[in-house]
Amino acid sequence: MSSGVYQQLQAELRESPATWLVTGVAGFIGSNLLETLLKLDQRVIGLDNLSTGNARNLDQVKVLMSSAQWDRFRFIQGDITQLGDCREACARADFVLHQAALGSVPRSIEEPMATHASNVSGFLNMLIAAKGAKVKGFVYASSSAVYGDSQELPKVEGREGTLLSPYAASKAADELFAESFASAYGFNSIGLRYFNVFGPRQDPEGTYAAVVPRWVSALLHNEPIHVNGDGETSRDFCYIDNVVQANLLAANPTQPAAQNQVYNIAIGDRTTLNQLFEQIQTSLQKLEPGIALRKPAYRDFRAGDVRHSLADITKAKNLLGYSPTHNLAAGLDLAMAWYRNALAGHRT
Repeated sequence: MSSGVYQQLQAELRESPATWLVTGVAGFIGSNLLETLLKLDQRVIGLDNLSTGNARNLDQVKVLMSSAQWDRFRFIQGDITQLGDCREACARADFVLHQAALGSVPRSIEEPMATHASNVSGFLNMLIAAKGAKVKGFVYASSSAVYGDSQELPKVEGREGTLLSPYAASKAADELFAESFASAYGFNSIGLRYFNVFGPRQDPEGTYAAVVPRWVSALLHNEPIHVNGDGETSRDFCYIDNVVQANLLAANPTQPAAQNQVYNIAIGDRTTLNQLFEQIQTSLQKLEPGIALRKPAYRDFRAGDVRHSLADITKAKNLLGYSPTHNLAAGLDLAMAWYRNALAGHRT
């Protein structure tokens, strides 16, 4: 069940539709935001350069909509590194949900300049464009990577460690730029520190695929399963519906004190990679009873990774009304059908 605050917000949005800009709309998180907003009969502008997002994600959202709902969507193929594209996209927006980024620690280590261009320069462009358009709400994706080498568990906002990758540095820079725009211009924003999000439309086959879809893909294709380290590394895995809820709540905070803050968005529970692998197999077997149980192969730890991650979500609960609705097991069961169907034409 949704939280009472979120249910009330959904009812209010249906009664008073607004125009939302979703950057990175063809990506995993962006397309899920698009789906929810259109189902709430909102008008949505989507900005994406299709470098990491995929037009088929938009096609999959389209088939879930009525023609009237889909007609409320306008797609702009543009790039957040171009200020003109950002200004065009923001011009008629009431709210901005900024998700566009190069979102991978390994990629950032290989390509720090590209990470900076998209995640920092692109973010600054979006702040400038949104401020100029006088949007009512600006929400942006940050990351649990900003906690760096902090050993403290759970992770609490304001207690960060040394940054371990250019990706982490780019997200920390975004938070600083957002803070500076509040001080210098009175422009409000809210940052959401995502913890290991997973769910439908997350790419299972890309070079930088997240662990959940990558392992599902390997199980379906009978390919080797690789675990970085000893498998006791732990993460706070968060199903996509929880992230969508947090974005909508952050765009419409009921408490003035909620503005110009960053929030952990997760479940508040820790799962090791070994436990995750077992749960993925359990969930997949519900759809594929005949699939063979497998054992993973262990390899070196990945550069830039932290050992353990667990979010304290008290701040998001208290100031945003955030209340996660799906734990890991429930999220895997919902996502598994999409993963299997997405790979159905590529089985060996």
